Amino acid sequence: MSSPQRLESLDVFRGITIAAMILVSTPGTWETVYAPLDHALWHGWTPTDLVFPFLLFAMGAAVPVALARRRGKTRKLRHHILQRGLTLFGVGLVFNLMTLNRPFIWASFPLLGVLQRIAIVYVVVAWLTERTSTRTQVIIAGATLLVYWAAMMWVPVPGVGPGVLTPEGNLASFIDRLVLRGHMWHPPWEAEGLLSTAPAVVTALGGTFAGDWLTRGGSHRHRSLYLWAAGAAATLIGLWWGRAFPINKILWTSSFALFSAGMAAQALAICHWALDLHRYSAASIPLQAFGRNPLSAYVGSVALDRSLTTWTIGGVGAKSLIYTRAFASWAVPCCGGEAASLFYALAYVAFWGTIVWFLYRKRIFIGL
Repeated sequence: MSSPQRLESLDVFRGITIAAMILVSTPGTWETVYAPLDHALWHGWTPTDLVFPFLLFAMGAAVPVALARRRGKTRKLRHHILQRGLTLFGVGLVFNLMTLNRPFIWASFPLLGVLQRIAIVYVVVAWLTERTSTRTQVIIAGATLLVYWAAMMWVPVPGVGPGVLTPEGNLASFIDRLVLRGHMWHPPWEAEGLLSTAPAVVTALGGTFAGDWLTRGGSHRHRSLYLWAAGAAATLIGLWWGRAFPINKILWTSSFALFSAGMAAQALAICHWALDLHRYSAASIPLQAFGRNPLSAYVGSVALDRSLTTWTIGGVGAKSLIYTRAFASWAVPCCGGEAASLFYALAYVAFWGTIVWFLYRKRIFIGL
């Protein structure tokens, strides 16, 4: 059986997502963030709230291709899945240590985060892909969303009651406080918590379904259209469900899981139509460079940003100095503080674009 082919559209889709992650994670100053590049305060969504689910969707879409290369060697495949998951989780802990915004105290050191959620979701999705059929995965995905919705709305939280979706009163936050104790970023709630990881798995499974569909044998003529239509349907169902179970990225509500997966499917379908079918790829190589080096780009960019923030020159933070002199000095008078902060972030993305381009040219790939 031949392995599924690599999709240029998936590399570009993942590249756009990684570039967007850097853009929203490293503004010139957090005092004035360009509004679309900030998260919704609680319920609702902004473009920034779609970035992480897009990355999980892209990871899920790559699973059928990545695991097909190792299929037939069951023990080796299981070892690879577990090793990759543990490596990502370990890198996430180091990442937490590097970006910790308070003195290190083990009792309050956060154990979860973006990379840790990616690790958990990857192991679950890879295991399901190898051990179950697509039909079973669809059933699991649907059941997970329904059970999560029922639990969040009907299971009473001690001292609060059922169906309370405030930051302190919801079931997911209660479980995080109960299990993690003080090992949290934002007590009394956690952005990448334990219970909310379950619907995040469903978002990634949506990517797995999309990746399997696009790499299946036979004619590819209408696959982009069908994927886009499926994504549009999921988006509409998510919006409809959001009227009863609000779209919320931090809680990763079932409506948000469907809505974000649907948006990601539509974006991937457009990339597939343009790049894999019609070969409009002349300007896609810089984005492919980001997509082939997601881990090095994301971790490296945030680590450098943290270093620039803490490193002082003459008593002033290096990042603040660069931002003030190179961007705020001219952009604030002309365009305002939000624009100046955005210009810095765009320049920072371009800087990392040159780094991943160099890695791409040298055929050095560090993936998720």
